[in-house]
Amino acid sequence: MTPAPGERLLRFVGDKIRFTLRDENNSGLSRRSEVKTDGKNSRAFLRTNLGRAAERRREIISAHVGNAVVANSSWRDLPMQKTSDGWQIELPLAEVGWFKAKAYLLDDKNWQHWPDGSDVGISVHPNFARTANTIYCAFMRLFGATKNLASTADEKLEAELKSLDAKNFTVIPPSGTLRDLKKQLPHIVQKLGCRILHLLPIHPTPTTYARFGRFGSPYAALDLTAIDPALVEFDKRTTGVDQFCELTYAAHSLGARVFIDIVINHTGWGSVLQENSPEFFLKKSSGEFESPGAWGTVWEDLVELKQDSVLLWDKIADALLIWCRRGVDGFRCDAGYKIPVGAWQYIVARVQDEFPETIFLLEGLGGSWEATENLLTEGGMQWAYSELFQNYSGKEVAWYLDYANSQSSRIGAYVHYSETHDNLRLAEKGRAWALLRNRLCALTSPNGGFGFTCGVEWLAAEKINVHGCSGLNWGSADNIIPELAQLNLLVSDHPCFFDGARLTRLSLPDSPIYALLRESADGKNSVLILVNTDVDKEQTIKLDSKIWMKLGDPTIDLIASENAWPSDKFPRLEKGGYGWLLMTLHPSAAHCLSAQDKPIGLSGENYRRARAQAAWTLQSLGKIISAETVDGLDWHWLAEQVESSPENFLTAASEFAARETKIPLADLLRETAAGKIFPRVVVWALIDARRVTPVPANHWLLIKDSAQFRAELRIQNTISVHAQSIPSGENHIAVFAPREISADAELILEHYAATSQKISAAVRFLAPEPALPVPNSKLPSPDALVLLTNGIGGMARICVDLGRVNSKYDCVLGANLNPSVPVDRHVFVKRMRVWVNADGFLSPLNLKNLSAFDAGSPAIWQFVANAGDGRILEIELRAEMREGENTTVFQFSRPTEKSAHGKQLPVDADVRLTVRFDIEDRNFHSETKRNGGADFHFSTNTRPLDKKIGFEFTPAND
Repeated sequence: MTPAPGERLLRFVGDKIRFTLRDENNSGLSRRSEVKTDGKNSRAFLRTNLGRAAERRREIISAHVGNAVVANSSWRDLPMQKTSDGWQIELPLAEVGWFKAKAYLLDDKNWQHWPDGSDVGISVHPNFARTANTIYCAFMRLFGATKNLASTADEKLEAELKSLDAKNFTVIPPSGTLRDLKKQLPHIVQKLGCRILHLLPIHPTPTTYARFGRFGSPYAALDLTAIDPALVEFDKRTTGVDQFCELTYAAHSLGARVFIDIVINHTGWGSVLQENSPEFFLKKSSGEFESPGAWGTVWEDLVELKQDSVLLWDKIADALLIWCRRGVDGFRCDAGYKIPVGAWQYIVARVQDEFPETIFLLEGLGGSWEATENLLTEGGMQWAYSELFQNYSGKEVAWYLDYANSQSSRIGAYVHYSETHDNLRLAEKGRAWALLRNRLCALTSPNGGFGFTCGVEWLAAEKINVHGCSGLNWGSADNIIPELAQLNLLVSDHPCFFDGARLTRLSLPDSPIYALLRESADGKNSVLILVNTDVDKEQTIKLDSKIWMKLGDPTIDLIASENAWPSDKFPRLEKGGYGWLLMTLHPSAAHCLSAQDKPIGLSGENYRRARAQAAWTLQSLGKIISAETVDGLDWHWLAEQVESSPENFLTAASEFAARETKIPLADLLRETAAGKIFPRVVVWALIDARRVTPVPANHWLLIKDSAQFRAELRIQNTISVHAQSIPSGENHIAVFAPREISADAELILEHYAATSQKISAAVRFLAPEPALPVPNSKLPSPDALVLLTNGIGGMARICVDLGRVNSKYDCVLGANLNPSVPVDRHVFVKRMRVWVNADGFLSPLNLKNLSAFDAGSPAIWQFVANAGDGRILEIELRAEMREGENTTVFQFSRPTEKSAHGKQLPVDADVRLTVRFDIEDRNFHSETKRNGGADFHFSTNTRPLDKKIGFEFTPAND
């Protein structure tokens, strides 16, 4: 099987992924990832939950909150196509999420044959995350009156303040505000070229009670959804939330995204959560609240949460959703490794159910590498902090990047921050060191995943203290702004830093010079990265001259500086023996060498535009039909269709979904362009804001405007669907999928223009027919019991949760063996467990898939089992005891098509039941113990039936 079982893959919305499978008998090879069958009429299937992101999220959420859901209903079997040497299938990827897949063969006996190993795991990230993930980390407090200072240390002032502290006065100096930072967005986004604004926590911090330091730490949050009043300007017109939304709007209008730091492992003392729900917090055996820590340090200003309650997870998820609605695009998850995988799985599912493109950036520093890998896969996160910032020598850099580059291509980007708020400032060691570390982090970054902390560009040397307010050296003439802007432009626009780029280390593991070959996914571009990690001496590296010539004699340095610092001088080249090329680099030198000054093929915004358009088409198709049913989905061609006419594409897609005979999508597009197919698209423009826009059933709602925008469709004040516009021709567009039920909705636009920045309009979706109410039945509690009797002292006491046992008195058959008077019952069958195999999908019949229950006589269970691909199998079980007999009868049946509901498994599909009885031979009040005698008793008195399915247990003649 390819990809091999157990492999981990990173892909993006708009990509395609191919799976192949070979039969060992046909291939003539014996490999662990292949399967072996006996028959020649085998068929191959891919079992996967790809394309079922919404169902997968519902499974996760329902599993934790106890709602009824068909277990594993997100999984389906997709038939693979026969090839000359096996089978294959290619799937387009239209949804964000963590998915799994595995191929298997089905022989002519309907037996399944699986390759050895676990499922293939696929992390699908938002399309925008392919490129330009350049991050500016801003500590809001530092953007006030002290930002221009090189140092805020003032011993005289501090002595005066401490004298007031001694008298129990609270003295907190002024802080930078949201609006202070907003003023610097042109510098951050347009001048430096950072596409993501990462904000350190902005929650209220302790001011009097349990405050540490002069200002208090933003990581000692008092309220997960509130904004620190110190960050808000008082103007009598706006709230703190309003001013935060001003900031996110301004960032979005410049094409940037906003991440905020979230702290869900702990809070500050006296937080809203601690005061109202102290049961969510860890306590010592002494009864004291526990404080968290790492690296041998305990943070006494914090109190740690215990992550064992879904109620707490809901509070956290609700808080994150509130921030998303305020314009937040991602979360930096502080100490995220301390939160269990199951908690993150639930929280991410809750958030991405409404905002599927939300990025979760894990701060896993202090945790194990394995914990990071688990959270980026099973936990549902996307990115993680790289540890490159704490590796310095050539040997350390090569060792760590070998690991990080591998993981970034498999499970999610390991983002290289050159400096974080927890570390010493790079500029403390001087300009050359700061430039070296920034260049190293940028030039080795995955998908342009490169970040730095505010002040790095100004060579700020004063360490950030989260309890204080350090200077940013803002406006200093000695800065590295041009160099950082150049780096950001390169890693954002050059194809060698895009998704799919191949990274190969060329230097030896212990070389002081780190050499990295970067090749674009299409093979048209390549660059050679050279970094001398030695800050004191020149170093020389040997490179194969064949590689140099293959690169086209790369003598153009794409990061050459106009300032001509010594470290920027081009390496000295000498020919060595045996075809080697010797390159000598100056101390702290870093280079990005290419044979061309401009990349070949699509690059920069042109690449991002085309990729966004192609992803848009697959996402649109996926809303009405399984995208894999459409052949020939080349992403370049798809982008051309959106650039030409998104209306025609949507109309052709609807026609393709509606026709039973599948005509190629390209042919339907030609028919649509010729006016032969009725358009099923309602186009909404700003002029429609004053009216109610009706949308007929099975029609798309296409939003179109000349300016960029984000749109929210709020359906009957309960469901919100979000979309971000993409370019198409001279306009920007977003689309909402067709609906088949009537509903009133509100369309809300965040419009990035000089006027009409916030727009609200009414939309009415029309149904083809009136909707009928769906009955709802209430299920009994999980520990409920069924009591059946036979009128002569016998009974069956069965849990509604079939197969569950609450006590020794539970039984399927408790017989009264005295024909005349009631005596202690004798238990022959303890419990019954049932499994159903529905067209290859195995499920137990128990409370998890119980849809209805009737406690009458007979007792009736109605189960809904997973049959793959969203199909269900309904099974009815009736149980009763025969009057006057020590006999319990069970009857299984499938409802007729008339009484069935949902997407039913076809009648002719293969369905099998496995019924298992746990037999006993004991008094009602005793218990069965396993020993040699018991094993002999049951084995010698149990035998299969000759002509029927089943067995008989005859411990005595009567």
